[in-house]
Amino acid sequence: MNVLSIAGSDPSSGAGIQGDIKTYSSLGVYGLSVVTAITSQSTSEFFSVEQVSSKMIKSQLQSILSDVKVDVIKIGMVYSSPIIKAIYSKLKNTRTPIVLDPIFESTTGGILLRSDALPDFKRLLVPLCFAITPNIPEAEKLVKLKIKSRADVKRAAIKIREMGARNVVIKGGHFGGNTVVDYLLDDSGFHEFSGKRIPRKIHGGGCGFSAALAASLSKGSSLMDAVKFAKEYVAKSIENSQRVGRGVFVAKTSNTDQIEKELSDTISNFANLKNAYELIPECQTNFVFSRPNPKSINDILGISGRIVKDGTMVTPVGRLTYGGSRHVASAVFEMTKKFSDIRSAINIKYDTRLIRKATSKNFSVLSYDRTAEPAKTKNKEDSSISWGIKTAIRNATRPPDLIFHKGDFGKEPMILVFGKRPKDVLSKLAKIV
Repeated sequence: MNVLSIAGSDPSSGAGIQGDIKTYSSLGVYGLSVVTAITSQSTSEFFSVEQVSSKMIKSQLQSILSDVKVDVIKIGMVYSSPIIKAIYSKLKNTRTPIVLDPIFESTTGGILLRSDALPDFKRLLVPLCFAITPNIPEAEKLVKLKIKSRADVKRAAIKIREMGARNVVIKGGHFGGNTVVDYLLDDSGFHEFSGKRIPRKIHGGGCGFSAALAASLSKGSSLMDAVKFAKEYVAKSIENSQRVGRGVFVAKTSNTDQIEKELSDTISNFANLKNAYELIPECQTNFVFSRPNPKSINDILGISGRIVKDGTMVTPVGRLTYGGSRHVASAVFEMTKKFSDIRSAINIKYDTRLIRKATSKNFSVLSYDRTAEPAKTKNKEDSSISWGIKTAIRNATRPPDLIFHKGDFGKEPMILVFGKRPKDVLSKLAKIV
C-alpha cells in the first residue's frame, strides 16, 4: 500500500511531511511525499515559511504519479493559491481517493494557509476530496459559522459537503469536557466517535489523524472503520507523546504490531508480483499470519474482506484484523497443531502447472479429496477446511509447502501455500509462478 502526502516540511518532525512519513512507517504502508513549502519552526515557536515553486510542485507530482501506483493521497499544508492551482492541475482527473486536511495554522502560531488562498482552497481542493478532516476552528473558517454545539457541527458538516467534499470528518477536540467526540457525515448520515480526553497539548495530532486515516483507507478499510482507527491511533500517539524541545509535546507514533507490519508489507509485495491477478480464484484470496501457538483463529491475522482482482490489478479490500479470515486462518490453525512453525498461508487459484512446478522444485506437495468429506463436517459451518488440512497432513513427517484439492459440487478447487512467515510464503509463490 502506497500513500502520497502533499504537505509542508516541519523541521521539528512533529507534523507535516516528516510526521506523515513516521505515521505511515509505523502502520506498515509506504509513504511518498511532495513538498509544498519549507517552514522554520520548533516545538515552541514559528519563524518563517518559504513556498516551493508551482513548477517544482508539478514536477514532483508528475515524477511520483507516473511511476508509482498510489492508493491514497493526503493533502496537508498548501499555503498559497499558486500551490493550490498546481496541485489541482495534476489531480483534477485522478480517481485515487484524496484525504484533505485543512492546515491553516500551526500549533505554535504560524500561518500555513494565506487568507487570500482560502477561496481557491474551497473552490478547487474541497470538491476533489473523498474525505476532509477539519478541526472545529478550521471548520468555522471554511463555513464562516461559529461552532458551539453538536447542532452547529452538523450544520457545518452539511455546508462543507455542499462545497463538494464527499465525506466530512470534523474533529471535536476543541470542545471542552472529559470526552472528545469526532463527527462523520457520509452518505448514510451523521455518526459520532467518542473517546476519553487526554489533557495534553501536542504538536502533530491533526496530521497524525489524517495520515492514519489515509493509511487505513489504503489497506481497504471502510471510511467508518478508518475514522475509528485514526481516532484510536491519535489517542495512543498523545499518550506516548514526548517533549523533544522546550515547547509543546510532540505526538509519538506507536510501533505497529510486527505481525501486522510483516503481513501488510508482504501483501503489498504480492500485489506487485508479476501477473498476480492470474492467481486470484473466483472466491478471491486471503493471506494470513498467526501469532505463535494460536488458541483460536482469533489469534490469526487476516483481511476482513479479500484480496481481489480488478482487471490486471490486485487490491486488498478490507482491513487487517485478528479473526478477519475464517477459511485460510482455519487451515493455518490446523497446521500449527502439528507443525507449530508454520504460521502463514495464502490461497490461490487451482492450476496443475503450479503443482507440477512446485513438485519440480522439490516442494512438499500434499492434497485431499473433498468428495470424501464426511457429511457431518460438510454440514457443519467452517469445518471443511479443518477436516481437509487434518486429512492431508495426517501421515506427513515434514510440513507441506502446498496443499491442494480438486473441489467438489459447488466448491471451487484450490491451492494453499504455507510458510513460517508471510515472506516465506511469498518466496515459495515467486518460485512457482
